[in-house]
Amino acid sequence: MAEATTKQTIKAPPTSVSVPFDFSQPPIIEGFNPLPKLKDETFKEKFMRKTKENPFVPIGCLGTAGALIYGLRAFHQGKTRQSQLLMRGRIFAQGFTVVAIIFGVFATALKPKQ
Repeated sequence: MAEATTKQTIKAPPTSVSVPFDFSQPPIIEGFNPLPKLKDETFKEKFMRKTKENPFVPIGCLGTAGALIYGLRAFHQGKTRQSQLLMRGRIFAQGFTVVAIIFGVFATALKPKQ
């Protein structure tokens, strides 16, 4: 028995294919104006902008960290009553920070877009 082999030729696509748009540029859509690309912010610039938008969050964070550090120091020194009061103060400061974050989110959501 002789095996019949069939050869298939693969045709290359034509080289003169027109590209619908240039991939290096965004497509032009009628009636759509993209926003200009914003400048990348450094960490310091972003921190200062966010602090100006909602100054109570960094205040709450600093209060939380301060109460924690001072409370741990008092605990290490054996001042249990003072340590207990400072840990309660830390919980209060954390709650204040969470409320400040929630308030900031709502204020940002309700602010009209520019």
